[in-house]
Amino acid sequence: MNESHEIPVPMQVLQMATSKMLSQPLYVAAKLGIADLLVDGPLSVESLAQKTKTHADSLYRVLRALASVGVFEENEGRTFRLTPKAETLCDRPGSTRGMVLWFGDPAHHRAWENLLYSVYTGKPGFDKAHGKPVFQYFMENRELSEIFNQAMTGNARNIHAAVLEAYDFAPIKVLYDIGGGHGHLMAQVLAKTPGLKGGVFDLPHVVEGARKDLASAGLDARCECFGGDFFAGVPGGADAHIMSFILHDWSDDECVKLLGHCAKALPVGGRLLVMENVVAPGNAPSFGKLIDLEMLVMTTGRERSQAEFAQLFARAGFALERVVPTKSPVSLLEARRV
Repeated sequence: MNESHEIPVPMQVLQMATSKMLSQPLYVAAKLGIADLLVDGPLSVESLAQKTKTHADSLYRVLRALASVGVFEENEGRTFRLTPKAETLCDRPGSTRGMVLWFGDPAHHRAWENLLYSVYTGKPGFDKAHGKPVFQYFMENRELSEIFNQAMTGNARNIHAAVLEAYDFAPIKVLYDIGGGHGHLMAQVLAKTPGLKGGVFDLPHVVEGARKDLASAGLDARCECFGGDFFAGVPGGADAHIMSFILHDWSDDECVKLLGHCAKALPVGGRLLVMENVVAPGNAPSFGKLIDLEMLVMTTGRERSQAEFAQLFARAGFALERVVPTKSPVSLLEARRV
């Protein structure tokens, strides 16, 4: 007789409802840097507690729970070692640590506590929780801003690599990354495309990180850095603009304003390259449909379908030409200035 291992439907729903019982232990482990402490080999929970100045038995209970789902491995004597899942929490390029810290941060949780408020009002729960929009809050809380930037950078590295594999940047002479953060995407594009010149445009306090990182990579001679507000204007001089997960942060009207500045800065025929989730129709599982709730709670933005992107572009003076799929969940939308 074959036993069915299908999880009963009520238990599936309860797993969803209790997901924070895994997400918060992950946050604690990431915050304490447990994975980095285990890089050189297993340690006892007492040693880990001493190094992190935590309560040993409480830390043990957290790590035991994580080990039960493959994040860390418990051995005799209450010692723990790294597993492939745990290694992704190490503080290194491509790490999941930044994203875990961002989603687990108390400020983030307070915003999500207001999801029902967002459903009633259509307004961001973050604004209600903190009294101001998220990006204004970042300007006044640099530590959280840095966590957010690390999260976006760590998450984007693999996605950027997939986009670089799928799209040929060689025909472009000068490419500006609008909202380019610390310049990691631009650094990857420049490294792959020797004849290309670049620029990174972001808020002044953010772009300072790009200047340092591009200089350390030896790319500062090929890339300018501009500080400013893209709702006030975008620097000229490029024949193409790229944006990575920018438009989903903003409402349609705000996107049209930003894209309008890009249109003014680009020549006729100039390219607009947009990296985003493109929401597919139907009931199939979609990460974009879940991230759309993050946008609902945190910002005035949303995830969009191909048709919705085409409408945005048209309102701002661009024509969507194609959507380039990648090996990641993200696509590259290519539009031209008309």
